[in-house]
Amino acid sequence: GTFKAASIRVAEASKIIENTQRDVSIALINELSIIFSRLGIDTSAVLDAAATKWNFNRLSPGLVGGHCIGVDPYYLVHKSIDAGHIPDIIRMAREINDGMARHAATLLVKKMIQKKAKVNGGRVLLLGLTFKQNCADIRNSGIESVISGLKKYNCNIDLYDPWADKKEIKKAYGINPILDPNRDTYDSVLIGVAHQKFKKTGINIIANYCKKKRVIYDLKNLFNSDKVDLRL
Repeated sequence: GTFKAASIRVAEASKIIENTQRDVSIALINELSIIFSRLGIDTSAVLDAAATKWNFNRLSPGLVGGHCIGVDPYYLVHKSIDAGHIPDIIRMAREINDGMARHAATLLVKKMIQKKAKVNGGRVLLLGLTFKQNCADIRNSGIESVISGLKKYNCNIDLYDPWADKKEIKKAYGINPILDPNRDTYDSVLIGVAHQKFKKTGINIIANYCKKKRVIYDLKNLFNSDKVDLRL
């Protein structure tokens, strides 16, 4: 049903904190995943174990994009500072989540070096650009920052997203997406969005996109397979 808030200020504030709460919660999981990656611990395995406790709120690490969760906290930070208070938790959560794309790109490059896959001049296939699965919205996509991070290592990027409009991608990001990935072509594949089409495609076909020395990076934990070399 419809809830009548006490005022328009209360209504707007409730929407702001709904998205801010989720942003802060995701930031905690993201920071934990960074810690666990440095300790050599599988974050997914940790979350599986923690989720056996009845009151554990399970979230997965990942990129925070879109036009709500990744934006609304900035409004609250701005208004809070205007009111004379520096909101440290909210501000740091934004910093952590904004930095996850850089962290994701660095992890991929390290794994490619470890597996002797080609990095400088290597070909990387990104599966997905939209800010969430099974939608066409590319606004504030976290994948854009992953692309920027990989380009710093001189990686050649191909992008495939069956949901996103190709003209919008070209206009917003200067990328011409491919129509269909080729076999035996890529040094790395990064699954960046959990589109159902990628799930149906299957990890075996996705692995066939790659050369012999390759890294498959399942950023969204879409597949439980030994063909996956890296998760966030």
